[in-house]
Amino acid sequence: MTRDQAWALLNEYTKGEGLIRHALSVEAGMRAYARRLGGDEETWGLTGLLHDFDYERWPTPPDHPLKGSEILRTKGCPEEIIRAIQSHAKYLHVPRESPMEKALFAVDELAGMITATALVQPSRRLEGLQAASVLKKMKSKGFARSVNREDIVEGAADLGVDLEAHVAFVIEAMQGIATQIGL
Repeated sequence: MTRDQAWALLNEYTKGEGLIRHALSVEAGMRAYARRLGGDEETWGLTGLLHDFDYERWPTPPDHPLKGSEILRTKGCPEEIIRAIQSHAKYLHVPRESPMEKALFAVDELAGMITATALVQPSRRLEGLQAASVLKKMKSKGFARSVNREDIVEGAADLGVDLEAHVAFVIEAMQGIATQIGL
């Protein structure tokens, strides 16, 4: 599957701008981690881009991501991508074993928290956003309630990275696509 094919599939199943921006954000984080950890950047990027492509149509567990997995198989998507996507849904109990699987779980919720934090900054931009600001917002239970803080902490630990360094790394990755994601 090429990036263009994955992009077309994402846009076929996802109409909400917020979810498309989230997919792009996770893709950026995954590509950055692939470079850092010696993974295949295209494979890791496609995994990030496609991880929630089925969410708008089937938001209820376990339909998401199982319905999407079926679609990806019919499109000839590599099984390692499908497994990583399934592993990001804790309720499927697919253990996260590979670095790519661990990175997807670590980046997914964090990308949402970073976006939410950037949007409440005076500039409403990623430029100048510090990891400390994101970590401070994580402590506020009323802020970005849909973002699972435990998953962010668990993801960094499973990936074997310091939480603050992880946040800073993903912010930097997202800054590279700030215009595309409206930040």
